[in-house]
Amino acid sequence: MATRKTKTSETKAEAPNTLQRPPAEVLYADQLARLREADTDPRPPGWALSLKAARRFILGDAERDMAPKIVAPVASIERMLVSLATGRGLMLVGEPGTAKSMLSELLAAAISGDSTLTIQGGASITEDQIKYGWNYALLINEGPSPRALVPAPLYQGMNLGKIVRFEEITRAPLEVQDCLLGMLSDRVLAVPELEGEHAMLYAREGFNIIATANTRDRGVNEMSAALKRRFDFETVFPIMDFDREMALVQSASTRLLAQSGIPHTVPANIVELLVTTFRDLRGAKDANAGKGQNSDMDKLTAVMSTAEAVNVAHAVGVRAWFLEQREGSPADLVDCIAGTVVKDNADDRAKLRRYFEQKAAKKPGAHWQAYYQARHRLP
Repeated sequence: MATRKTKTSETKAEAPNTLQRPPAEVLYADQLARLREADTDPRPPGWALSLKAARRFILGDAERDMAPKIVAPVASIERMLVSLATGRGLMLVGEPGTAKSMLSELLAAAISGDSTLTIQGGASITEDQIKYGWNYALLINEGPSPRALVPAPLYQGMNLGKIVRFEEITRAPLEVQDCLLGMLSDRVLAVPELEGEHAMLYAREGFNIIATANTRDRGVNEMSAALKRRFDFETVFPIMDFDREMALVQSASTRLLAQSGIPHTVPANIVELLVTTFRDLRGAKDANAGKGQNSDMDKLTAVMSTAEAVNVAHAVGVRAWFLEQREGSPADLVDCIAGTVVKDNADDRAKLRRYFEQKAAKKPGAHWQAYYQARHRLP
């Protein structure tokens, strides 16, 4: 069945610097092209890259001047690629902010060259938004026909042989989740409104599904046992090493600030304050003495993830430059971190204040003392 041109294809033609958040295949188009050109290893049917090249794309390759795009164990990435190559669906689970969505995007970009066939789970999602809908003007005039059918991400993924991403699948109602069973088992999608060859859509090679779910949503819409059997599960853990987390926050925030037109990066000592605070408040353990050590502070209910830390670092740079045309300071960090930590939970507000009095006040360094002195800016 022929597919129509979509806004997605038009978006991909735009220059990356005109987009607020380019998809991975646009942001890393040069790397993907170089990997495809040099890729001589065997590829699974329908894949744009071999497993080895896909692993290089995600985890980096110093010989090809490719930095790692995510912090994850090599064995974990290899298991994910093998699962997808065998035709099993892949389920990424973990705490909020552990880069599950980024990882699914990178996998889809490496395998299909397209990460935009995305379904966003939620209480209001329907099967039409997952499989296909109808152009009702054509439907009324012509009746059910291939021309009147409007393909949704799952239909497009099966028809084109591409990876489909289902974000926050456990936020979708159970009956909606279970509409995936036939596609994952028999690789076929029935279109009962059409006749003949168009009544059944058989998946092309390369099609598969990557789903994500965060552990805080357990019990919201628990997946059925039948659907779980059709996925291989992989847990995505928070970054345990302080230095690696700090380097990631620094590099990611630098990229975001450049996209925002800001000529400064967040100073390294401010990033240290930020990462240490987040690790202390989420109770992280670290072997590095003096840097994010095991905290005796109460854990917060707010999500103190690496992704949130990147957002805070970006906000620090934006606040300092656009308001006062300078680099970020400890006082800026206090202002920006409050909105992440203190949401609608009074206990978290008290825990944050207690952190400044009990932990920040005792840490050595002029930047820590300036951070502590700015505590009056907390709400």
